[in-house]
Amino acid sequence: MNRISRCVTIVTALGLISACSDDVGKVSLGLFTTKDVIVQAQQDPIVTGVTCHISHVEANLDFSDPSDMSISCRQSGPITERQMANIDLSKNGDIVFKKSKSILFKSLKVRRIYDKENKSLIYLSYSTKESSGSHHHSLSTVPLYNTQAWQWANNQAKIANN
Repeated sequence: MNRISRCVTIVTALGLISACSDDVGKVSLGLFTTKDVIVQAQQDPIVTGVTCHISHVEANLDFSDPSDMSISCRQSGPITERQMANIDLSKNGDIVFKKSKSILFKSLKVRRIYDKENKSLIYLSYSTKESSGSHHHSLSTVPLYNTQAWQWANNQAKIANN
């Protein structure tokens, strides 16, 4: 594959990733700044009954956006046993969203981790590049209680205890 084809493939793939999001808010940080707080709604691509709202700062005229972000995830539809059967149950979980934050390989990632003991989904958003001595991150949880996946969660807990 030549260089141009690879670039087109990468740009297309990045477009598909960002196409999964929906900007639901944009707030200016002031009259004399080019920075805005962007609020995006992201539906989990596997557990489609979960929607996460992610806020982050976008600096329009900078080569790199700030690393700060916040996340809040809620059940917004059915969470089924079939969906849960398709997730990564390891302690590392799955990367479910990714957004580039600079031309220097910094990105905002959201990882889904399953908490077997508490029968909950954890959504961890984090920056892949250290900023001000810290890798910024934020956390949100979605309990499976009262969902269609509750029995699946109970079965997973029994398997873990045996």
